Amino acid sequence: MKEVKYRSSLPRIIFFSVAFLLTFTTQLIAQDGAALAETEEVAQEPGANAENGERLFKANCAACHRLYQRATGPALYNVTEKYEREWLYKWIRNSQELIASGDAQAIAIWEEYNKTAMNSFEGLSNAQIDDILAYTDTPKPEPAVAVATAAEAPATGGGVSNNIILGLLAVVFLMLIAVLFLVNRTLRQFATQQGIEMPEEEKGTPIWKAFLENQFLILVTVIGLLLGGAYFAYGWMMQIGVDQGYMPIQPIHYSHRIHAGVNQIECKYCHSSARVSKHSGIPSLNVCMNCHKQIQEVAAETATEEYSKDFYDKEIQKLYKAVGWDAATQSYTGEEQAVEWIRIHNLPDFAYFNHAQHVTVGQIECQKCHGPVEEMEIMYQHSSLTMGWCINCHRETNVAMEGNEYYDKIHEQLAQKYGVEKVTAAQMGGIECGKCHY
Repeated sequence: MKEVKYRSSLPRIIFFSVAFLLTFTTQLIAQDGAALAETEEVAQEPGANAENGERLFKANCAACHRLYQRATGPALYNVTEKYEREWLYKWIRNSQELIASGDAQAIAIWEEYNKTAMNSFEGLSNAQIDDILAYTDTPKPEPAVAVATAAEAPATGGGVSNNIILGLLAVVFLMLIAVLFLVNRTLRQFATQQGIEMPEEEKGTPIWKAFLENQFLILVTVIGLLLGGAYFAYGWMMQIGVDQGYMPIQPIHYSHRIHAGVNQIECKYCHSSARVSKHSGIPSLNVCMNCHKQIQEVAAETATEEYSKDFYDKEIQKLYKAVGWDAATQSYTGEEQAVEWIRIHNLPDFAYFNHAQHVTVGQIECQKCHGPVEEMEIMYQHSSLTMGWCINCHRETNVAMEGNEYYDKIHEQLAQKYGVEKVTAAQMGGIECGKCHY
């Protein structure tokens, strides 16, 4: 009789049971996820468009409101759960009329926010308000977690490390040196046993002794050392007071890259005195608060690998602490702290420089002297600001005469004198000593 092998059905039963449980569990998880999504989804009006609501919110509401934090007005996230929709229609269209009617909720909000009057939006329809409210119900997105991709993951293949290869080569090199030493030693011992005399090299005059005996070489060397020392000493002394590349760390981090670059804020908005004064001036913190009353945190896309969003947000909190601003109540506390800014560009006392003469009259761009400020994360001194640097600029820069009748006659005379169409600042007397030294 042919023997038949008995195979236990227990493994099959376990396998199918696990498969069934996994399938059933997956379905339950999917159902739970759908149910969770349904519970998280806030009831919205039928036909409400959150995308259109975002556009309307930014055009009408963003000046005073944020979704997830208090600003001039309250945070508007989930505002539909706090108030009835019909009441919201009335409040958005004309809040002052609702307050005047004696509505308790309207009066409470008005008093809580320092009796700040809200703009009326009577032109918005119910459908548009529904769109805005649909946008305010958008949950706050979770911060993105960086996940290393396959391209970014460290290589874990079977390749040999470069350090191992270099180590093996070093070992082989040392072994070769040892072998050559042993071969040389063996050959010498063999020659000694055979009675072979090894030729001895004649010792010449040492180089240092020959050098000391040659007076001409000594004279040339001394002259060369004196000239070289004078050259390097002069170069070192000429760098005294030249702080090109100076980049101090300020008490509050200020990114010119974000302000002048990303947001394209004009330099003279903050340094307004550059138009009319000798000095460009350090902006007062009130100028900063013109924007940062509303901007309590930076946009995530402005962060870099070196400077995170959390870093920038903490620096804004330093600004609030310095001016005594309470973001929660949108009011000043009166507790101020001085900010000791560190000056970067500084000319000697005997050198005269007038910003207004260059910025307003000469129409010189700030980047001409200060470099690509809109690209600088940390401000630094771009140019050397030496006398030679200024003189070269005066020799190369033509004076803008258009629309300036005062210079018409002198420009015509100087153009004929020098035989040119455009007169430089140097030809106008820009390199005379008394222009900068007084």
